[in-house]
Amino acid sequence: MAELNANRYKYFRWTPRHAWFSFLYMALIPGALGYVAYKTDGLYQLRGKRRGDTIVEW
Repeated sequence: MAELNANRYKYFRWTPRHAWFSFLYMALIPGALGYVAYKTDGLYQLRGKRRGDTIVEW
């Protein structure tokens, strides 16, 4: 088992499952995080707040 783990790159093959995981980690997840960041940009003001103050800026 240790040899298989050390030589994992020799046994790698592109399959539809590997392609889907690669797309998911390289495009879908960063894209979703970027979309959320873009939509909430400037919506919350976190600096200089005290207990009881709201973080939403209208």
